[in-house]
Amino acid sequence: MNRTNQILSFDPINPSDVGMREDTLLEMDRIIPSQFKNLNGIIIVRSNKTIFERYYNGYDIDDTCHIASVTKSVLSALIGIAVDKGYIKDLDQRVLDFFPEYKCSPAEVQKQAVTIRNLLTMRAPYIFKPLQEPMEKMVRRKDWITFSLDMMGKNGKIGEFKYANSSANLLSAILIRTTGKSAREFANEYLFKEIGIKEIPDNPNQTFDYEGLFGKDLKGWAKDPSGNSTGGWGLKLTTRDMARFGSLYINNGMINNKQIISKDWIQASIEGIPLEKDIHVVFQRYGYLWCIYEKDGLFAYMALGDGGNMICCIPEYELVVAIASDTMRKPRDRWELVENYILPSIIK
Repeated sequence: MNRTNQILSFDPINPSDVGMREDTLLEMDRIIPSQFKNLNGIIIVRSNKTIFERYYNGYDIDDTCHIASVTKSVLSALIGIAVDKGYIKDLDQRVLDFFPEYKCSPAEVQKQAVTIRNLLTMRAPYIFKPLQEPMEKMVRRKDWITFSLDMMGKNGKIGEFKYANSSANLLSAILIRTTGKSAREFANEYLFKEIGIKEIPDNPNQTFDYEGLFGKDLKGWAKDPSGNSTGGWGLKLTTRDMARFGSLYINNGMINNKQIISKDWIQASIEGIPLEKDIHVVFQRYGYLWCIYEKDGLFAYMALGDGGNMICCIPEYELVVAIASDTMRKPRDRWELVENYILPSIIK
């Protein structure tokens, strides 16, 4: 197929026009309400053409969802744009160089050695055990950045995978310190406007309880008490916005013949580092805040978030799958939809 970099159109076309079977996708549509109950919206794009768009649970085109950790992949794009524009000079710059006011002991050698690249790849050590990050403690503090820096550099070695919202939050703080704009402001100017996402306004009345940061009162893009946009979660987008973002990546960062993110950044972002074998996840590698699936000849990269939020890009088929969901405990894995319905619908 001929890849286009034109801005994504949501005028639906027949799946057969891009070599996909409609009956398989309609079968998926039938099972979603009963088997994926918290799934609110799904869009499938092939060759920059929307072939499938459905909403559930009373949601519609203009409704936003909290995309949870998919926020991290958006932040990764913003770091890439900041690198492209020269705001950030080098991914191997040490994190503490951006926080000169922070004082640590000369004995804390690991903390002093952590780099931007370590944060992007989740290869920075922290004091907490894997998947036991003390988020409840952090959000009760007035200074989230100092709290994250205090935890960094302990209990592990640089280079070992440890998933941490703190890494993404520190990257967001580095973004505002290098560009003078919060991640929300920077995204509005250099990313969202370019790909057709509406400007996200500030929420001056945001609270810092669960509902204000994660739940029903969350609006736009959450921030910490110092005004840093949350990097690990907190962004609300429509399903179409998620599809727009995925399409930008599948088109190597170019929209309407304009390079929004450099192709080099995208390729580096999705190359990934292999994960240790005892980490039980569907993906096998982790890039710059992107999850990489590579198995049986299939390569895909995904932005994943709690509740089953997902942007899945499969370059071989010029395919983007965007799924917006409500947060719930132990949601059914959205990869099942890709593996059992979407990929089998492709006519080979």
